[in-house]
Amino acid sequence: MRNIHAWIGCLMITLTFTFGVMSAKADWLQWRGPNGNGVAADGEKPPTFWSPTKNVIWKSPVPGRGHSSPIVVGDRVILTTADEGTQEQSVHCFNRKTGKPMWKLAVSRGGFHKKIHNKNTHASPTPASDGKLIYALFPHHGDVQLIALDLDGNSQWQINVGGYKPQKYTFGYAASPTLFKDMVIVASEYEQGFIAAFDKSNGKERWRVPRVNNISWSSPIVKHIAGKDQLLITGADKFNSYDANDGKLLWSVPCITRATCGTAVWDNGVVFGSGGYPKSETVAIKADGSGKIVWRNREKAYEQSMLAHDDHLYAVTDRGFAFCWNAATGKEMWKGRLGGAVSASPILAGGHIYATNERGNQFVIKADPAKFQLVAQNQLGTEGFATPTITGHQLFIRTATTTAGKRQEWLYCIGEQ
Repeated sequence: MRNIHAWIGCLMITLTFTFGVMSAKADWLQWRGPNGNGVAADGEKPPTFWSPTKNVIWKSPVPGRGHSSPIVVGDRVILTTADEGTQEQSVHCFNRKTGKPMWKLAVSRGGFHKKIHNKNTHASPTPASDGKLIYALFPHHGDVQLIALDLDGNSQWQINVGGYKPQKYTFGYAASPTLFKDMVIVASEYEQGFIAAFDKSNGKERWRVPRVNNISWSSPIVKHIAGKDQLLITGADKFNSYDANDGKLLWSVPCITRATCGTAVWDNGVVFGSGGYPKSETVAIKADGSGKIVWRNREKAYEQSMLAHDDHLYAVTDRGFAFCWNAATGKEMWKGRLGGAVSASPILAGGHIYATNERGNQFVIKADPAKFQLVAQNQLGTEGFATPTITGHQLFIRTATTTAGKRQEWLYCIGEQ
């Protein structure tokens, strides 16, 4: 009997450990998800059909206005927002199972930029987490503030990472932080811009690279490609790669356009970028430092990031067209019209691409290069700018509804009921 009890105890410990590891792997901890490329963890199968009354696990009001995506850390769903009336920027946490607010931390008050783009907000960067701490970025008083807080909403440290004072394009700040090893990496792209890395534990600066006259809104991302830890970013008519360990330039290829917003993606040693303004271009580049452009076309995913999956590149453009190209050759496999302007980035899970337009329509497309297949068109709210999050077979969607001139943001948890 004692042996049976011991065996059961060991089994419970093993199961607890196993499910704990699985849960951590399934968490959506930063912009573009667990792999940094907009693709959900293997095995994720969220619903393809929903409505305000179907497959809604919960719905919770979100104060203020923001276009940051929610991140999911264990039993917590975290996002940032900004109250334009009081000029307060804050981090909010919701219970993952119920949607009930767990805590709020006001980070700053006042100092909002007087002019930003009408499609931007004062809380557009998506926070990031290593599972222990949360890192959030906010622009105010002409600077960029980086704050680290624990999972209970207690501030651990807060620093001014540098300025953000654009003179020509006063469209507001947008780049999300990315995590690499023991560092938080931040980009501030304007006339006197920079990329810098900070110690996750205390905010101490580790390295800084000037990015002069880089008028852009793209978020940096790190991927180990061609034997190197490459920090990838586009903008200023270039596709650049830096060594994520020390910030040294690895390679730079003239291409794309001056202003970009999307985050780079990769596949089989090739990296992909798109933009923007004033030119339109999507490009594929060998990431080995050779500078070889594999292919390019005249389409643009300006505000959106793309998806590289199973040897194909998928994109949704500003005008609401979905594309699939062969990643190796650039051959167009299909083009489909979704309808309506698009700002949010598509994400992929369970063989489906989830894309949202600015009117709050959520499109589900089969990730099949053979032909364009629109699986479903769903509607939540009347506004959709934030990119959804997928984890635990659930979608977390930030949207907004305007009724009788009053705007209210909502956070939805969508799952099979």
